[in-house]
Amino acid sequence: MSENYDAKHIQILKGLEHVRKRPSMYIGSTGPEGLHHLVFEVVDNSIDEALAGHCTAVSVNIGKDNVITVVDNGRGIPVDTHPVEKVSALEIVMTKLNAGGKFDKKSYKVSGGLHGVGVSVVNALSEWCEVFVHRDGKIYYQKYRRGIPKEAVKVVGETKARGTITRFKPDPKIFKNCHFSFDVLSNRLRELAFLNKGIKISVSDERPPKKKSHVFRFEGGIKSFIEYLNKNKNTIQREPIYFEAEKDDITVEVALQYNDSYNETIFTYANNINTREGGTHLIGFKSALTRTLNDFVKRMNLAKKLEENLSGDDVREGLTAVISVKIPEPQFEGQTKSKLGNSEVKGIVESIVNDRLTAYFEENPDVVKKILEKSILAAKARQAARRARELTRRKTILESTGLPGKLADCSETDPSKCELYIVEGDSAGGSAKQGRDRQFQAILPLWGKMLNVEKTRIDKVLANDKLQPIISSIGAGIGNNFDVTKLRYHKVIIMADADVDGSHIRTLLLTFFYRYMREMVEKGYVYIAMPPLYKITTGKKIYYVYDEEEKEKRLKALGHSNNVSIQRYKGLGEMNPEQLWETTMNPEKRNIMRVQLEDAVEAEEIFTTLMGEKVEPRRRFIEENALAVTNLDV
Repeated sequence: MSENYDAKHIQILKGLEHVRKRPSMYIGSTGPEGLHHLVFEVVDNSIDEALAGHCTAVSVNIGKDNVITVVDNGRGIPVDTHPVEKVSALEIVMTKLNAGGKFDKKSYKVSGGLHGVGVSVVNALSEWCEVFVHRDGKIYYQKYRRGIPKEAVKVVGETKARGTITRFKPDPKIFKNCHFSFDVLSNRLRELAFLNKGIKISVSDERPPKKKSHVFRFEGGIKSFIEYLNKNKNTIQREPIYFEAEKDDITVEVALQYNDSYNETIFTYANNINTREGGTHLIGFKSALTRTLNDFVKRMNLAKKLEENLSGDDVREGLTAVISVKIPEPQFEGQTKSKLGNSEVKGIVESIVNDRLTAYFEENPDVVKKILEKSILAAKARQAARRARELTRRKTILESTGLPGKLADCSETDPSKCELYIVEGDSAGGSAKQGRDRQFQAILPLWGKMLNVEKTRIDKVLANDKLQPIISSIGAGIGNNFDVTKLRYHKVIIMADADVDGSHIRTLLLTFFYRYMREMVEKGYVYIAMPPLYKITTGKKIYYVYDEEEKEKRLKALGHSNNVSIQRYKGLGEMNPEQLWETTMNPEKRNIMRVQLEDAVEAEEIFTTLMGEKVEPRRRFIEENALAVTNLDV
């Protein structure tokens, strides 16, 4: 019989215990994303000081043992005794949830961290944390262990400086891995420097084997951001369009520039928070851009070139834009603050963008003419793509099935249990079909090189015979018609050889998924299979190893036996069905790598560099990274 449920089963968690009990509620996860979120919570407090006009410099240091130090020259966290709690305000800020100076709108007009949980959560999830406050000529200090103060706030010295120094070490009892990525931190700090013009933000890494550092300061703000995003692209106008305006206490800052690519790149922010899912500020911007350009179609007598008005997709082809709003009372949708919900923002952004763009285009008719010429070509391509889709739908109705003939589908119908292997080559595809588990694993062989979608419009993508089977097999549409809820498989696994051709195919496929099925990447449905590089045989025992380091360890463990043979796999086609299943497809033993979109700015830059039109950035990338390449067959 089960034990009675009574009062003794009710737990009361004191202080920050509930944060340690359920960390994912506060930082999203205890993986890499949550780990780096700790740093951003502390930095956001420094940026809020900058927004309030009291801070000009922020620095982040990764020390040995992954100890983080964040320093700013703001006002310093208050240290005087709180009138109600009767302890130092510093201790309250560091140990109490829902405590901070961002609620009354007097200390901070706008702020990203509105909930007052940031730095206290960092403290709770750290093995130890310490804070030095430089304020009123003195240095105040307090240290904590797993969120609990070790002593009262005390004066440890005198100073002429001001600001806050926060040092912490993530708790290995909370996080799976406490290793910070210098690149992840750098990318976010660069982004913050773009969004807050003139602020100096530095990051350094003291861990061996090599010290690294960056200093970010952009007087041009988001205009510099646009130039950074478009640095490897051919731009249509020489200078980005930039304007800033304020209405009803809401500040709107917009920068945009067109390039000759076929993709749109728009980043939106509210109080420095990256609103990845957009929101009312993005809706207002898109609406104003479409209306303004359609107005200039009429003004410039270009309507005769069009069957219908320009659509939003037409006017955003090749657009790079950054929209940043500062709002006293932002309303974010969802725990992760990824979508702005303030209804009044849409009209304000729409009005400002419409007025400022109209004024700019009136003064720069050559620029708007180039943009409209590109938009009109995009409209014609869209209409061609629509006809291609309609033709595809008619074919599907006449055929017994809409699935490609080369697809060996699985019997399971629940997408969450289904896997699609996209396999390079008919030979490997044949082995994969024989070796798979037919219940939940589908196989689609590829043959030949596919289209580089970075260099072409969607009508060509839809007509491409290498991409059509992939689109049909996945079954969720493409581009703006992509619907992630219609995915037929929740694991799409790219399986290609570990050589130059295989790497190229993986890159082409990833470019396609990123540009035309991006939500599939964002939700973690795309994987890369990791076939073994070597087969080591000794007597009747067989070992499969996946990299050079593992090979050396295995050989060392086997000793100098004469009957050890090593086979280097040059391609998936060399494996029979049993070997392919055992090494690459068996869920219990295989190595597969999930593709994650951690930094959209960095992803945009990499895809443009590797797959775009400009050769020089690609050559420079190869020169800088050539020595890091391993397992390259030539």
